[in-house]
Amino acid sequence: MANHKSALKRARQNEVRRMRNKARKTRVKNVVKQVLAAVSDKSAEQAAQKLSEAASLLQKTAGQKTIHKKKAARKISRLHRQVNQISAS
Repeated sequence: MANHKSALKRARQNEVRRMRNKARKTRVKNVVKQVLAAVSDKSAEQAAQKLSEAASLLQKTAGQKTIHKKKAARKISRLHRQVNQISAS
């Protein structure tokens, strides 16, 4: 454990940030699961709606530096591809 005042503050800040990042990542995972569930149900309208929510949240999370911007772009691209496949068929 830290002994100096500045190190104690840094430890507190790190814990707050860790919990905040964990919550954001969990929210992203849940939104992605909702999109995938809509895709597996072959519900094109619902999948498109959930996709727009997921894309927005992924971009926001990447902007907050919780996940890398290229990881967010990759996830959005893959989700778009799956939604477009059920929309086409």
